[in-house]
Amino acid sequence: MAVRHRYIEASPEAVFAVLADGWLFPSWVVGASRIREVEDSWPAPDSRIHHSFGVWPVVIDDTTSIVTWDAPRHAEFIARGWPIGEAHVIIDAQPRGSGCVVRMDEYASSGPGVLVPEPLMAAAIKIRNKEALQRLAWLAEGGAAHG
Repeated sequence: MAVRHRYIEASPEAVFAVLADGWLFPSWVVGASRIREVEDSWPAPDSRIHHSFGVWPVVIDDTTSIVTWDAPRHAEFIARGWPIGEAHVIIDAQPRGSGCVVRMDEYASSGPGVLVPEPLMAAAIKIRNKEALQRLAWLAEGGAAHG
């Protein structure tokens, strides 16, 4: 598992408001380039965001789905990017002072990614998720999901 923590100067509710707005997905998920559709039931369990990863003209169309949604504390996602594979992503937020600490765990759960040695995969994921948490912080602290 690749675990990252970050203090965000916003409430857990503000962080989860960003996560709940599927159209903001490419604003904080590193590598996501566009959203094609957000299902009306998002972020209910089993709902999906239809997205693309990569840089045009080489993009992969796939989906991310919700496994567990317990806002504003805990969410689990399955991020798909075939033929690369699938990743299980867990985000937790705990109140701390005037903000919260957000913990992001991610691991390859299916496909070729599970064959990559864990230390190598964890190092790459930690770098990407450090940036993802920075972007999530900017969005939550700036009130992006509040219109």
